[in-house]
This record gives sequence, structure tokens and C-alpha cells, in this order.
Amino acid sequence: MERFGVKSAPSRNRSKTALYVTPQDRVTEFGSELHEDGGKLFCTSCNVVLNHVRKSAINDHLKSKTHTKRKAEFEEQNVRKKQRTLTASLQCNSTAQTEKTTVIQDFVKMCLEANIPLEKADHPSVRAFLSRYVKNGSSIPKSDQLRKAYLPDGYDNENQLINTEDR
Repeated sequence: MERFGVKSAPSRNRSKTALYVTPQDRVTEFGSELHEDGGKLFCTSCNVVLNHVRKSAINDHLKSKTHTKRKAEFEEQNVRKKQRTLTASLQCNSTAQTEKTTVIQDFVKMCLEANIPLEKADHPSVRAFLSRYVKNGSSIPKSDQLRKAYLPDGYDNENQLINTEDR
């Protein structure tokens, strides 16, 4: 074909996806219908993950019967529950979680200072006492977990205190 001077038409194999569009860009484009968390785009009323790359997929979802039905239910509830990714949920530290770790660390410290073996925490009467009379006392784990997870923290803290007192 080149010999006769005829050129082939340019190929149209380009993808129709937006390469540099982020989920946050789609949230600003569509408003409160969508929200972003952890690099994923969620429909606020349906709590489903949407493909943020193709705008047509988002438009199709927003026009669907299931979305309109769920949106009506969502607006009736007047509760704004937004789905989050697992990593975002795990990073969130509530006051109850911080209180729990404080209670466990204080319990381990008390046992160490009073020379009480951590195995005594496994006794049923100790468990009953802790759950009944100590706030967050039922959240104190068994002795093996106390040893693995919380004893090194107490040990390191005590070593730092001893080292600062010696100076």
C-alpha cells in the first residue's frame, strides 16, 4: 500500500478510561452522592464500591433503580453512615480502646510490683472479680497474651525508670 501512496487510517485503540482521575476527583464532581476512603470510591447511600476510573459506570449506578430505592431509604433514616475500609477502621483509636490498654498495662505493672505471677489472672475467681468490680476488667486477656503483648512494654518502661534514677 505504501508503494501506491495510500496510507492506512490511524488506529483507534486508545482506551476510553481516564488514567489520572482519583476517587477524590469523582467525589468533588458528583458531590454528596459519593465518598472516598482508602483510595476507594463508595456510593454513600448504597455502601458499594464503584469504579472511579470510568465515569459511565458511576452514571449508570446513579441512574439505576436499586440506587434510587436505596437513596430514598437512606434519606428517610436521616443517619449518615459511611462505609470505611478495614485499614481506616483499624487505625481509629477510640477512648474505649485507649482505656482498655491503660487498664491492662496498669494490671501488669501491679502484678509485677506485687510479685504476683501473671498465671493468677487465669483463675476463675480473679476473672469474676475483674469483670464485676474493675472498669474494663473483663477486657484483661489471659496470662499468655499478657506475657507476649504487654510484659515487654512494662519491662521497657521499668528499665527506663531505673536508668533515669541511677543518673
